[in-house]
Amino acid sequence: MTFDEWEPVYEAILRDFGYDRAGDERGRDLLASLLEDSLAPAELAIGPDATVAVAGAGPSLETDRDLERAREADVVVAASTAVDTLASHGIDADYMVTDLDKNPETVVRLTNRGVPVAIHAHGDNCEVIRDVVPDCDHEAVLPTTQAAPRGPVRNVGGFTDGDRAAFLADHLGAARLVFVGWDFDDPAVGPMKVRKLEWAERLLYWLESRRGEHFAVLDGRRDAIETSAIPLESR
Repeated sequence: MTFDEWEPVYEAILRDFGYDRAGDERGRDLLASLLEDSLAPAELAIGPDATVAVAGAGPSLETDRDLERAREADVVVAASTAVDTLASHGIDADYMVTDLDKNPETVVRLTNRGVPVAIHAHGDNCEVIRDVVPDCDHEAVLPTTQAAPRGPVRNVGGFTDGDRAAFLADHLGAARLVFVGWDFDDPAVGPMKVRKLEWAERLLYWLESRRGEHFAVLDGRRDAIETSAIPLESR
């Protein structure tokens, strides 16, 4: 995913949510300024035959079916608190993806153990970036942004932690993606999260079409996905 490919979709997200692009850029630049060192995607390549479990933080993650699929995967890329849920069942994430909104202590602990964490900067999380990033081992941090990449901060595509985990796995060369802990119709989430999940669904549809892959998590849902914001040349 190049930024030229991502930018039209990013602009549609900004319009839909009323987000400030300049705010995302400030977050990006703040994150870069706090890092003494960082990871680059080239240092994190996933083996070309690897099946990657992309773990969301939905309630289904604790079902026997999803836990077994996570255990069977070659690599686990986990979003936010999915890392803690998996750990409670004896499953270690190989990568974490987060904007630091829920479990920053896990982020610090993992980086200090050498587990790569993609820390995402946007316009609304500058304060927590200032609080958390200095305590991390920067050599285990992959800094990311939704805006144009700059310096060490990369843009691999994706909007929410969950779909960004899928885009990261794709960027790192995963052969096959399987999805665990994904609950698009979770009744416990509020209206804003529902809208974000709609975008996550849309972006996964885009990703599977780009990869020529079939994501079972979208079965029974594709016909209802609004795809007008997805560039036609990428479908």
